Amino acid sequence: MDYQVGDWVVHCNHGLGRVLAIEERTNNDQTILYYKVQLTDLTIWVPADENQDKRLRLPTSKTEFDRLLSTLSGPAEQLLTDRRQRNLQLLEMLKDGTVESLCRVLRNLSAHRQHRSWSEYDSALLKRVQKALIGEWSFVSSITPLDAEVELQHLLSAGKTN
Repeated sequence: MDYQVGDWVVHCNHGLGRVLAIEERTNNDQTILYYKVQLTDLTIWVPADENQDKRLRLPTSKTEFDRLLSTLSGPAEQLLTDRRQRNLQLLEMLKDGTVESLCRVLRNLSAHRQHRSWSEYDSALLKRVQKALIGEWSFVSSITPLDAEVELQHLLSAGKTN
């Protein structure tokens, strides 16, 4: 997909941002087109190459986003107890950067927290994923990030009682 300056995009690791510029850059005698994407607190350069679709996507539609939120209150998947293996398991879940993946990881980590101790990585990952989900959620639903966070906690709590 080709993005234009001003387009809103979602980076698979960093969340919602806006394309500020499109520039060719030369590195090691190779000229590649890059998207300059401004995130909340970070500016990144994303190459427009064969892996672009694995890095950037358009924001999810509101209808699809609302459908995927039910994932948060669904039954949690078992996470591995070994923290290194769990880290790999969670990174594999997040590989595609979709809203569904974000919801699954949040749900699974929240359920895991009820029964097991957390590593620093679990906590940091939860914060990063939560920030990405809330950013896109508030954008597609035209609500404040605080309202999205309140609803997120409500949906996660509903899942714990199931």
